[in-house]
Amino acid sequence: MAAVQAVEEMRNRVVLGEFGVRNVHTTDFPGNYSGYDDAWDQDRFEKNFRVDVVHMDENTLEFDMVGIDAAIANAFRRILLAEVPTMAVEKVLVYNNTSIVQDEILAHRLGLIPIHADPRLFEYRNQGEGDEEGTEIDTLQFRLQVRCTRNPHAAKDSSDPNELYVNHKVYTRHMMWVPLGNQADLFPEGTIRPVHDDILIAQLRPGQEIDLLMHCVKGIGKDHAKFSPVATASYRLLPDITLLKPVEGEAAEELSQCFSPGVIEVQEIQGKKVARVVNPRLDTFSREIFRHEKLKKIVQLARVRDHYIFSVESTGVLPPDVLVSEAIKILMGKCQRFLDELEAVQMD
Repeated sequence: MAAVQAVEEMRNRVVLGEFGVRNVHTTDFPGNYSGYDDAWDQDRFEKNFRVDVVHMDENTLEFDMVGIDAAIANAFRRILLAEVPTMAVEKVLVYNNTSIVQDEILAHRLGLIPIHADPRLFEYRNQGEGDEEGTEIDTLQFRLQVRCTRNPHAAKDSSDPNELYVNHKVYTRHMMWVPLGNQADLFPEGTIRPVHDDILIAQLRPGQEIDLLMHCVKGIGKDHAKFSPVATASYRLLPDITLLKPVEGEAAEELSQCFSPGVIEVQEIQGKKVARVVNPRLDTFSREIFRHEKLKKIVQLARVRDHYIFSVESTGVLPPDVLVSEAIKILMGKCQRFLDELEAVQMD
């Protein structure tokens, strides 16, 4: 019986010990365990696989993906970071820049500003072909023209730049969209814009001016980080906390302090304080428990091997659920291309 439990633990749990982590690698491949049928079976996969949305708002999404291997989970993460396309500033035509920010630094800052535009409505720019300025199907154009002046109505004894100067801070709200071709008919006013209108680009003083034109194109994060559609895209395995024997009295209170709030609850049962694991999902596994000699031997810390908790935070270009669905489509396309290559090799 102990041998069976050891095998199940090895197959299904990643165990966190005081001095290391056990069962890190996936081992449930065909023929590795006697008495287990680990051959790929689509019906079994479809039965065990599920996706549960835990939380979603305008820019963040948390969901569980259960029944997959780390390779597939990591593929989703990498595609979200580097292969879901967005629109970003690629070329900056500087007509006048007398601010203290050099042209190259200014262009770099502009490139990192997320642009609220659906990349699915645009084509990739063909390098070295056609119009160098771009067309309405592959380019968005923005104009930034700001000049700082003195405020004639400012108090004489004022030292506040907000009172002394006009337009002394250049924000993303100063970026004006300049439609190309029929873009004005395709996109209603206000739909093409920076995601946030309060990003500070530069600071000016009277007489200084920024006058430039920006071209935005479609790209992916593996070409440049400015095209990445997510601020963060990460996953972690579902925590699994097991009390090996009852924990009562002061030890229960001490145990609850070793974990994140809400993980361990101290209940009053028959006049005794008893510790219970109520929500292991909330724990960050700081391993504080291993600093307590009396407690570390009565708690087992592990993670469920095939239960992945994904956290996706969009930059605001597209909703996070749309980003995940686009990542799935890209992964499906990669799989299909691989199958096509296999068929081509077999035909040769």
